[in-house]
Amino acid sequence: MPLLQSAADDFWITLREMVTGAISTFRVQDAFDILIMAFLIYHLIGLLRETRAGQLLKGVFGILLLYFFAYVLELYTLRTVMEMVVRYGALVLLVLFQPELRKVLEQVGRTSISNLSVFAPNMSAGEYERKQMIKTINAICDSCAILSKEQIGALIVLERETRIGDIISTGTIIDSQPSADLIKNVFFPNSPLHDGALVIRSRRLYAAGCFLPLSDNYDISKALGTRHRAALGMSEVSDALIVVVSEETGNITVAQNGKLDIGITVSTLSAILYREFVTEEKESTAEKKKLFRRSRK
Repeated sequence: MPLLQSAADDFWITLREMVTGAISTFRVQDAFDILIMAFLIYHLIGLLRETRAGQLLKGVFGILLLYFFAYVLELYTLRTVMEMVVRYGALVLLVLFQPELRKVLEQVGRTSISNLSVFAPNMSAGEYERKQMIKTINAICDSCAILSKEQIGALIVLERETRIGDIISTGTIIDSQPSADLIKNVFFPNSPLHDGALVIRSRRLYAAGCFLPLSDNYDISKALGTRHRAALGMSEVSDALIVVVSEETGNITVAQNGKLDIGITVSTLSAILYREFVTEEKESTAEKKKLFRRSRK
């Protein structure tokens, strides 16, 4: 116990000396240095959040944290292994993050202005977002009902926590308010964007004609086509929810967490979307009726 107390006292004394020394030698140039670095780090994090690289960075920080504890606790074997990982990790990161690093370099010098949301009078931000999400769900379900009836293929990706900017970059930005008519037009046969996926981001129809990674799962039924394999692949590498309308059968399928829910009704689809994306537990009777009022499959 006295040994721990002595170590703690030494730590605080050393820390106080470091802080005092830093303050006494602080220059105006140092302030500019810190501000510039903070600016660069902030925008780098913003760029990485647009892609799945953010998920990989969590693993990198985990390795660095493990190395720190191995060094502090003098775990020699673990520290040796971690030193090798850190030593060659830079080369591995260059390979893993190659697409993201290229995108960062392409966007250097560009500025972006975030869209400001204008809320309806007497409506909180949360209430506005909830109503917008319900509007988006209605548009998806209404369009899927018609696409299913007419056996027109569709592939709709609803982005969640995992940012899929690398997927969006393969398509065409439309950034439109949700509309069943627009969704139907996107997937209308022989239209320029009908072959790819429609990505919904922040309750808006954000990009169309996007290419998704195909699943390597060989257990998937051979009766399912490329759209289903792409939907499954997307759900395996992100937390997105994907809606598929089969061109051959008109069946509606939902893919999430690496699993397919095949042949669901439009009412079931709306219930799934409502459960996954509408955060408020309470909903007025009128809004519920509007949400579940669908055309027949």
